[in-house]
Amino acid sequence: MKKHTFFKHWLLMLPLLVFSFSCKKDAKAVEPTDLSLVATVSADGSGRVDFIATATNANRYFFTFGGANNESIRSTDGKATHVYPEGGTYTVKVTAYSASDKSIEITKQITVDKNEVIDNTGYISPQTYPGMSLVWQDEFNGTELDAKFWTFEEGNGTEGWGNWELQYYRKENTRVHNGYLTITAKKESFGGKEYTSSRIKTQDKKDFLYGRIDMRAKLPKGQGIWPAFWALGANIATVNWPFSGEIDIMEMVGGGPGKDNTLHGTVHYEDGGHKYIGGSTTLQTGDFYDKFHVFSIVWTANSIKWYLDNTEYYSFDTTGANKDEFRRPYFLLLNLAVGGNWPGAPNASTVFPQKYIVDYVRVFQ
Repeated sequence: MKKHTFFKHWLLMLPLLVFSFSCKKDAKAVEPTDLSLVATVSADGSGRVDFIATATNANRYFFTFGGANNESIRSTDGKATHVYPEGGTYTVKVTAYSASDKSIEITKQITVDKNEVIDNTGYISPQTYPGMSLVWQDEFNGTELDAKFWTFEEGNGTEGWGNWELQYYRKENTRVHNGYLTITAKKESFGGKEYTSSRIKTQDKKDFLYGRIDMRAKLPKGQGIWPAFWALGANIATVNWPFSGEIDIMEMVGGGPGKDNTLHGTVHYEDGGHKYIGGSTTLQTGDFYDKFHVFSIVWTANSIKWYLDNTEYYSFDTTGANKDEFRRPYFLLLNLAVGGNWPGAPNASTVFPQKYIVDYVRVFQ
């Protein structure tokens, strides 16, 4: 009987114990405060907006972007990116949560302009050089790619264009507007690939033997992003690569500090097998995404020299019978690859779309 009475008393006390425990838990609950939201709208006409939300005592954030589909995502660091398909004014809502599931929210209106505005800041090369004349140029002043000069290469190539790249090249990813050529890499499924981009060449239309070649461009960035400006031997259709030779005037392999700010210049040729050698240079401040730079080579019968903003950073001796590939005509190529055996695949930090913006290509001899 005493045992039963004790049990009965214990049951009567149970709500008090639960209430006491609940009050103790609530007393430890921490609410997030001071929520703020910064939205950076891209001026490149892509519709991309980068968001940064911060709040005291918050450990996760929930973004709702507005628009027709009212898409939303969860973020642990308060950073988010959204690409709006149409221009307009949108109401963005962010909710910040603490570890104890307390929340606070904020809304902000943003205006997205789909008209591309390109910041032309950066190095501009001269239009003349001592002892040389301008023999060819494309300033991209029209409304479409000049078919007299350029041909599109489309598809996914053999073995990802020889590098296990992850994109499908489409002409739709190239735009000529307001004096610039823009190649855009997108995260979209097409032709069995998860990404699309563009690749163009002057093969069978324009080739060059020796001279100075300048390209002024603003580069994309991010893990797995691989823009290039390069040249292949015009005889590649008959002798194959690497017997044709290859001159990589500019390559940038994206992926954060030490990569997005580093430029590579390389040659490939055949000498008892595939040989390649090159040099690189790294910007002291910023990266190649921040502003325009000029990427150049000066090519003679004896050497190829690489320049960044008219400062030499690498030289290759082309004399000798084993390097006769570099004493023959070459055509030019521009492309923006995604992934591949050098950069590796994009990851969660890679923002799409990415744009490779070219102001001009000029050849002096």
